[in-house]
Amino acid sequence: MTGLVPVWAVSVVLVAALIAANLPFVNERLFVLGPRSERKPVAWRLLELLVYAGLTAVLGRVLESKLGQASPLRWEFVAVWLCVFLTLAFPGFVWRYLRKQG
Repeated sequence: MTGLVPVWAVSVVLVAALIAANLPFVNERLFVLGPRSERKPVAWRLLELLVYAGLTAVLGRVLESKLGQASPLRWEFVAVWLCVFLTLAFPGFVWRYLRKQG
């Protein structure tokens, strides 16, 4: 079993990604700690989403390098990672924009 990434590291990154992907949609503060606004513009939410995706990727990269040799990152990995992150953000997007306000 040498060479396999421990399950806990993968779980940590996936849970962190799930939380980070939905943070822009569940609160009205800028980057969770900033000032509260009435309604945060969509542009801010998208910027937060990209920043959180980057931070989560850095967390994964740090864990990977601590556990062994980090593999090289190519554009394919980045494209798949962004698609996965956007997929994880779907529940927050639905909660914010598609549910009935009633």
